[in-house]
Amino acid sequence: MVKKVLILGVVLVVVVVGFYNYHKNKQVDMDTGTNKSKIEIIPISHATMVLKWSGKVIYTDPVGDLSAFSAQPEPDIVLVTDIHSDHLDADTLKEVLKEKTILVAPQAVADTLKEKLPGTLVVMRNAEVREEKGFTIEAIPMYNLPESASAFHTKGRGNGYVLEAGGKRVYISGDTSGIPEMRNLKNIDVAFVCMNLPYTMSVEEAARAVLAFKPKEVIPYHYRGQDGFSDTNKFKALVNAGDPTIKVELLDFYPQ
Repeated sequence: MVKKVLILGVVLVVVVVGFYNYHKNKQVDMDTGTNKSKIEIIPISHATMVLKWSGKVIYTDPVGDLSAFSAQPEPDIVLVTDIHSDHLDADTLKEVLKEKTILVAPQAVADTLKEKLPGTLVVMRNAEVREEKGFTIEAIPMYNLPESASAFHTKGRGNGYVLEAGGKRVYISGDTSGIPEMRNLKNIDVAFVCMNLPYTMSVEEAARAVLAFKPKEVIPYHYRGQDGFSDTNKFKALVNAGDPTIKVELLDFYPQ
């Protein structure tokens, strides 16, 4: 009898922990400030996610099987950061974009699109700022260091983004090193920061960059590289050792 109770207890713990992790990693409501502004974050895969914020729906780098978006509302804004296939999928874009959607992308992405897509295409250059659907959108450079013509990501080709609405600022890094433009960011409430060698940063470099610009909260994303997944727990430990006031949230961007 005691053995059965112990087994039942273990099963219940596994079930509860499993549910908690699924909820925590799949969908998170975040209060990012004193005015109770909430941003709902739904990781899809790698660099792809859905943000629900200020009554609008934002997709980042929508790629892959459309079934991943079947439970999501239609996007008001879609952000594309770069031309690589883990960020740009013209077939998926064609399906997820609606006539109401604003597609924000760098010129290099626009140049690869072979046909007119639904919605409105807005091309942004590095450092450009625009107002779209109640959001201020700033295009932030994203590139590898040291700079070279043969780098995976060259300066000026792709965009990271800072979104602002309701006094809250969210940074989406795109594929980048810990560049000065990232380290000099100010007043970021939530930051999504990449870390996957050899394409972007090591966890150590990512942690140093985060400690430089000090967002209130940081979420690792785009953390699968040539040798598997980056150690996001190590990233969290490094950030919290350097500044325990920065909240590090680990979400599951690679669901089974």
